[in-house]
Amino acid sequence: MTTPRAAKSPPIQMIDREADRLTELALSKEDDLPQVCGLLLREINRATIRTAPRFPSDIVTMQSRVTFADAATGAERTVELVYPGDADISAGRISILTPVGAGLIGLREGQSILWPDRDGHERKLTILKVERAVDRAA
Repeated sequence: MTTPRAAKSPPIQMIDREADRLTELALSKEDDLPQVCGLLLREINRATIRTAPRFPSDIVTMQSRVTFADAATGAERTVELVYPGDADISAGRISILTPVGAGLIGLREGQSILWPDRDGHERKLTILKVERAVDRAA
């Protein structure tokens, strides 16, 4: 799996508690999923970290429902970004420990990223809409 080029990576933001939990998760699964965990740790390290109360609502966080376009296939998908134990692809819940999940975290509506798929091919993913869990509950 290739590493996304830094010059092609847009700025991202993460919630402090999530960044901490995701770091622990990635470090604990690094032996099983070295490529994805390495990508996720790089994203956490380059992210601007903020507290939850001041976090913009149009940025992908855990439990966000995200609609994104995949330029390689032309398809639009809507998924919920979840922790591995909650993943269920048939219900549209993808794990943060998948290439797509690790690529979506921290992106803002309208941003695109070149990101490797499971086969190591770079794909352009563009965030079309973000619906956060707290917004859906309101």
